[in-house]
Amino acid sequence: MTISLPSRMAKSAILCTVFLRELIVSSLAVARAVLGKKDRIAPAIIVVPLDLRTRAGVVTLANCVTLTPGTTSLHVSEDMSKLYVHVLDAPSAEAVIAGIKQSFETRIKEIEG
Repeated sequence: MTISLPSRMAKSAILCTVFLRELIVSSLAVARAVLGKKDRIAPAIIVVPLDLRTRAGVVTLANCVTLTPGTTSLHVSEDMSKLYVHVLDAPSAEAVIAGIKQSFETRIKEIEG
């Protein structure tokens, strides 16, 4: 299915808005973690399974993750099915995966068409 340019632009604007919201929320969470008790931080490396179909989609997701404070994309598997992410505070790997998929991956898939 081909997606029209105006629709793609509208979906890209939504992704940008979601990214800005995540940027603010994550910045506050990182500030709280840095200024709070250090023993409460649970850093982890998490494998996020990917449903994206294009290299551009995977790169966009990896960039969104890296540009969000508290997370860094480390590696994409050769078959582009997994994204390895370092998270500053990850009490639950499932919650981190769900957050990345719901906030960014779903919207990038819509842009891919």
